[in-house]
Amino acid sequence: MSTFTQVWETLDWDDLSLRINSKTAGDVERALGKVKISRDDFMALISPAALPYLEQMAQKAQALTRQRFGNTVNFFAPLYLSNLCANECTYCGFSMSNRIKRKTLDEEEIDRECDALNILGFKHLLLVTGEHKTKVGMDYFRQHIPAIRKKFDSLMIEVQPLSQDEYAELKTLGLDGVLVYQETYHAPTYALHHLRGQKQDFFWRLETPDRLGRAGVDKIGLGALFGLSNNWRTDSYMVAEHLFYLQQTYWQTRYSVAFPRLRPCAGGIEPASILEENQLVQLICAFRLFAPDVELSLSTRESPYFRDHVVPLAINTVSAGSKTQPGGYADDDHPELEQFAPHDNRSPKRVAEALTLAGLQPVWKDWDSFLGRASQQNADSLKAKTII
Repeated sequence: MSTFTQVWETLDWDDLSLRINSKTAGDVERALGKVKISRDDFMALISPAALPYLEQMAQKAQALTRQRFGNTVNFFAPLYLSNLCANECTYCGFSMSNRIKRKTLDEEEIDRECDALNILGFKHLLLVTGEHKTKVGMDYFRQHIPAIRKKFDSLMIEVQPLSQDEYAELKTLGLDGVLVYQETYHAPTYALHHLRGQKQDFFWRLETPDRLGRAGVDKIGLGALFGLSNNWRTDSYMVAEHLFYLQQTYWQTRYSVAFPRLRPCAGGIEPASILEENQLVQLICAFRLFAPDVELSLSTRESPYFRDHVVPLAINTVSAGSKTQPGGYADDDHPELEQFAPHDNRSPKRVAEALTLAGLQPVWKDWDSFLGRASQQNADSLKAKTII
């Protein structure tokens, strides 16, 4: 059975880097003149040659975003269930060798976290754990996911990669989507930063979206950790290739792309490549032009000023008021448990107010689970047509 690995093996990192850097102003202008851009056009739009065209890219990306999604911006919250981890990763605060307090939420603590998030208004939830399949694995998920799902309208997870059968089982328990970031598509760099644990297996992680697609999971989130490799542009192009392959192969699945940059954390490392803010805007706009219907997400890793100015351009999903430690919503007295330090520490209400002032409509709940995905798509289409 074919997987993205076969595609990845045809992509030479150094050749891609050279091709991206060799793009000219003419290539950028041709890409901007098209209604539908190719992967080669995407190369041009993330190249150094495209930076002088940032205003033109932003205007076109914003027009496409309004056309596809109206003025809406969906809100979600990450709920950290555990910081236990059996992996040694150089860039993560949860890495097994870091001397931090470890905690896994029990049923009562999970209930308090869910209640706190409901009070804040959240109806879309992302469950996050460290990667520890024995103590925070399928048995833990079977025990807690059904109860959590009853309190929220949609439920996603960001945990260790699982098997196809396990994803199919979680879907029956109420799972709607999975985020799985490759971190970097450059295998030597990947090996340099993943020192122990199952996460050392580059290809097991690379093929996770294939297992999700075959399991029929409704939404798959992709991304790279920008700053981990020495070339953020090439990692970005790899994400685009991965997205294109998945859309062609599992066309019934929805997709999202996120743009995390390295943030300070316990035992953390310095970025190998710097993705400046104007370059991040360039990348976000390029993805919107390449994939007009895909959900683009921006987390609290970024500053309030940056988020307030970039979300109106091309972003249609944001987190707000995020706590990156287990138990952080009901009890915020343990910052030492954090996976990373969020930059935007505003309350969800303040983030929503800022977006409203920008002419956007914060959406806490945009559909009911019993309506099903088809009804959601019809509602989204009608909403976009009404706003346009």
